[in-house]
Amino acid sequence: MINFNITLKRTGCGRRPIYIKNKMPQQPLTRVFDLLDQSLAKYNKSDVFASKINGEWQCISAKDFIDSVTQLSLGFLKIGVEKGDKIAVISESRPEWNIVDFAVQQVGAIGVPLYPNITVEDYKYIFNDASIKLVFVGDDDLLRKAQDAAKDAQSVQEIYSFDKIVGNNHWKEILEKADNQDIEKLENIKSNIKTEDLLTIIYTSGTTGNPKGVMLSHRNLISNFVSCRDNFPIDETCRALSFLPLNHVYERMVLYVYLSKGLSIYYAQNMATIAEDLRDVQPHIFTTVPRLLEKVYNKIVAKGYELSGIKRRIFFWALDLGLKYDPNQEFSAWYNFQLKWAKKLVFSKWQEALGGNIRMICSGAASLQPRLARVFWAAGIPVSEGYGMTETSPVIATNRIMPLDLRIGTVGSIIDGINVKIAEDGEILVKGPNVMLGYYNKPELTKEVIDHEGWLHTGDIGKFEEGRYLKITDRKKEIFKTSGGKYVAPQVLENKMKESVYIEQMVVVGEIQKFPAALIIPEFMVIREWCKSQGIEYTSDAEMIKNQQILKLIFSEITRFNKEFAAYEQVKKFTLLATPWTVEGGEITPTLKPKRKYITAKYKAVIDGMYE
Repeated sequence: MINFNITLKRTGCGRRPIYIKNKMPQQPLTRVFDLLDQSLAKYNKSDVFASKINGEWQCISAKDFIDSVTQLSLGFLKIGVEKGDKIAVISESRPEWNIVDFAVQQVGAIGVPLYPNITVEDYKYIFNDASIKLVFVGDDDLLRKAQDAAKDAQSVQEIYSFDKIVGNNHWKEILEKADNQDIEKLENIKSNIKTEDLLTIIYTSGTTGNPKGVMLSHRNLISNFVSCRDNFPIDETCRALSFLPLNHVYERMVLYVYLSKGLSIYYAQNMATIAEDLRDVQPHIFTTVPRLLEKVYNKIVAKGYELSGIKRRIFFWALDLGLKYDPNQEFSAWYNFQLKWAKKLVFSKWQEALGGNIRMICSGAASLQPRLARVFWAAGIPVSEGYGMTETSPVIATNRIMPLDLRIGTVGSIIDGINVKIAEDGEILVKGPNVMLGYYNKPELTKEVIDHEGWLHTGDIGKFEEGRYLKITDRKKEIFKTSGGKYVAPQVLENKMKESVYIEQMVVVGEIQKFPAALIIPEFMVIREWCKSQGIEYTSDAEMIKNQQILKLIFSEITRFNKEFAAYEQVKKFTLLATPWTVEGGEITPTLKPKRKYITAKYKAVIDGMYE
């Protein structure tokens, strides 16, 4: 059970929770690399990590993994890597990433993992800001980007690749330099690494300006995964499928949870093969971002539109049942009877598509639409939404599967070991062992977000429901004021309206304007199926979005959701766009958050047109 105390403060609106303090769980580890001896060696699995190479799953045993980490650590010592050196890794998820991660830790160097899909300019900035000494890349495309960035980064000495690339250093060349006579030296270095020491610098993608380097210690990461791991209904018999970038702190922290509990970790080949990899691996757990679950759901709905007759009626009957479900609610015998048949006739196919073994899906990085949580739970696929940020290593709160302790529409209760309070302006403040050491090379910026009492100001606006379940309502800096002096929280509007199966992406605008308006990317996969059912013909997406029936369809959806908001908050006008926003296009971050300033600047003429 979670031990917590709540202090209530009398306000003009009655009593509301402003402070939650949780008990710190026991913490047997002192350095992250202690997992190698305490967990990997303990479970001694034949498939600690696995990846698909030339159509076959290739597994790495616990012994081989630990041996590779040791050899790479010794190789690092031989080529002159010292404590405090910064080593960057730019790669898709693969076992080599993990080997480098642990080897870097063991010699006291600092890992700087980077997104594979950011720009050369971002790499150049980070290489210089962190004084990167060595760079590891996955393939030849990333090698070229790293080489371009390194031209203007004098600190970079060598670039190594995981793939064998003609004319470039291969990472195994470092292993070959290992000298076993240095084992004692390595052990001395490891024994002198403290739990408070800097473990990694993670550069946040950010929606404006240059990336910021978040400094996290061993203690930061350990405190977080120790506080979270008992919430996962998994054990050493389970398999996890991993496809989120390992440089993302959430995937990295969860990976440490997997290792601590003895799971086998299988890496998806890429985002396009996830469906195939789910069938192959039949995982018991995976982490994801809401956008992927939205894609899965919308694809399922699109398939539903392709059905006809009784099959189509059964599909949408089951879907309607699922959208009403709540794991905390007692339903009538009649509803339960119907749901049983819905699971047998429809939802069982959803489970099969995810491999058939799912015990838990962890959703993070953005807000999860309540309808998705409801329908997946109804289908027998538990989804747990959590909340955090890179600066908090990352988890602050989470809905719990084991024991069942969740509220759909919230990010759950505060994890053990940290304190949370709501400031007078509604901002969420956090204090605890998971809070970062600070921003690298930016002491003034650090002081802006961590006050003199040690509270981290998250920039998120939130509130507690039922005294303990945290609900995020918006980003503090994204709330805008209309010309009528009313404050509008765009994220709330967007999250609600994206519950429509016809809306994929959306940004609400209206700063110093009479009313909110919206830029909308339709969910083209579903819209196309809807057009077929209506006999609508078109030659391109750009032509489709000008069709009056499509505009009326989206208008009806906007009108439906507008009813849940005050008149001054309601979206009065919208424009449909034909080209989805992407990381490569610069409209969204690698964690799929919209870059509002970039989008509003790019579509300034379109936005101005809505207010003429």
